[in-house]
Amino acid sequence: MNQLDALKRHTTVVADTGDFLQIAQYQPRDATTNPSLILKSVLKPSYAPLLREVTTQHASRALDERVDRLLVRFGTEILRIVPGRVSTEVDARLSFDTEATVARARRLIALYEAEGVPRQRVLIKIAATWEGIRAAEQLEREGIQTNLTLLFSFCQAVACADAGVTLISPFVGRIYDWHKARAGASWDEAAHAGVRDPGVQSVTRIWRHYRHFGISTEVMGASFRNTGQILALAGCDLLTISPELLAQLAATPGDVTRVLDEASARTADLPPLHYRQSDEAAFRLALNEDAMATEKLAEGIRLFCADAARLDALLQAA
Repeated sequence: MNQLDALKRHTTVVADTGDFLQIAQYQPRDATTNPSLILKSVLKPSYAPLLREVTTQHASRALDERVDRLLVRFGTEILRIVPGRVSTEVDARLSFDTEATVARARRLIALYEAEGVPRQRVLIKIAATWEGIRAAEQLEREGIQTNLTLLFSFCQAVACADAGVTLISPFVGRIYDWHKARAGASWDEAAHAGVRDPGVQSVTRIWRHYRHFGISTEVMGASFRNTGQILALAGCDLLTISPELLAQLAATPGDVTRVLDEASARTADLPPLHYRQSDEAAFRLALNEDAMATEKLAEGIRLFCADAARLDALLQAA
């Protein structure tokens, strides 16, 4: 048995890529994409025909609609390979506009449904800003399932649960990056490995809170830097993993021990906490008090915005 097969006994494995030609060999249940991953795939020669097809068929459409049609085309191809769901992201430049996010999500779902894909197989990815969480709350009431991304703080996770979102994607690797950079030369890699990794600890805290209080929102660890982080979260609801790390797990023989234990989470002594729609000021203060989350959320949105602009330029030039 290899570690990938062993991990699947405890956790739903998700492929974190837009490169659908790579996915089948790892047999994930779901797949996630984002503007950066789609851009990375589109730049490969093997996807040039798909890009030309979308731009030719929809040349008269507005640029933002052409982008959405490209995202949906990648998503439909992915869904031919995975049996579960695909996550498709709303333009990060709308991260602070609730109504625009809702409108874009509705269009993405309509485009999927026009291709014969039921909405139950699609998760709309939205940045976990206050405005994004409010958009997700509205979409969930309409039967559109959401995946709240760029999630770095406990307050974001609590607010997402209160909003009734389907799934959250806390970013393990970027949390790790921040703490390592802040420590500088004093960083001790061995002392912060496995369950002691700050990103792993963040996801573990969220997962334990959700399981303790019977919250149905799924937790999907994301943004991994090494397989040690992945194995330290065995038992998490889902883990979305890059093809490179999937390959490492598949090539490594051995069993995987479940780390996250539901029974201990349910009996833990944890205080209740809420950030509902009426708690905007408290949420913003809690996020502001978390320097890591504040910085990484802003940085993540900037990076996704930059890649969205590059994708725009690529479509305009095609």
